[in-house]
Amino acid sequence: MTEPSDAPSFRLSYVPGVTPGKWARIWGERRPHDPLELVPATTGEAVELVRTGAVDAGLVRLPIDRTGLHAIPLYTETTVAVVGKEHLLTAVEEAAVEDLADELVLHPQDDTLDWPDGRPGRPADITPATTAEAVELVAAGVGVLLVPQSLARLHHRRDLTYRPLTDAPTSGVVLTWPDAENSDLMEEFIGIVRGRTVNSTRTPRREGAPASGGPAPANKKAVRNRPARRGTRRR
Repeated sequence: MTEPSDAPSFRLSYVPGVTPGKWARIWGERRPHDPLELVPATTGEAVELVRTGAVDAGLVRLPIDRTGLHAIPLYTETTVAVVGKEHLLTAVEEAAVEDLADELVLHPQDDTLDWPDGRPGRPADITPATTAEAVELVAAGVGVLLVPQSLARLHHRRDLTYRPLTDAPTSGVVLTWPDAENSDLMEEFIGIVRGRTVNSTRTPRREGAPASGGPAPANKKAVRNRPARRGTRRR
């Protein structure tokens, strides 16, 4: 029998705001002896890690360069405007892009929103490097920030709030992995994110897995958070 310490691991990168916890829990139930390593990264870093083989797959936001990659759509996020608690936008439950025409809009360098008709509002002289830095500027009264709703929640502050933008581009989250023959572990994770049961013909059955699809005893060591590691992983 293969010892847990000798079992291959599945490395999954994920971008800020994306929460892989549900899928990680199911993985732990189905693959208690195959560790799932979670690697936080930006979208650009996550795609590079997938391309170089440093991770097996990534949970990223579109748009990305899909050359040589598979991509399964998972869900779509609403775009929101992050503003101070005293901002005029807080008088409404939701807003439109035209409501930001006179606003100073911050566009951090890690912004992945795709604005086909150009970004709304007046561009700020400051270009923050990250969303976190942009949030700090909004709190200082510098401008407003447009981000996927999950990022607004991730960077929540008591002095800030957000409002959905009804006509803004949305943000799609996908699972991406190399366009090559899938490993057994890759097929397992694809099955998990697609909602396949243990009994599905395309979901590999593992020794000791419950035939009914019910949870197996979870291994607390099955999921580990590790920093991004570049380069090709050892097979």
